[in-house]
Amino acid sequence: MHIYHITDRSSWLAEKMSSHYKGDTLESDGFIHCCMSEQVTFVLENWFKGVKDLVMLVIDTDKLTSPVKYENLEGGDELFPHIYGSINLDAVINDTKLVDEQN
Repeated sequence: MHIYHITDRSSWLAEKMSSHYKGDTLESDGFIHCCMSEQVTFVLENWFKGVKDLVMLVIDTDKLTSPVKYENLEGGDELFPHIYGSINLDAVINDTKLVDEQN
């Protein structure tokens, strides 16, 4: 299965040279926020409105070494994938620059 993580391009490029990606929320929240393909537009509109120079990582959950939990911690019914640990880079099968006009 594939899940998606959206981040700014400079953060991705800085961590891309290491063996694992920690993102900006692993330390503060204890997990890395992700979404399913059908949730990408919602995530962009609600958390990245107006943010430029974004990339979307496509992550193969079968290759991940950290556990994924599907949960909603904000009180809604929709479940989002959260990665409880860093992302081993061989699980990232694609990194796509998002067009700024989408945000």
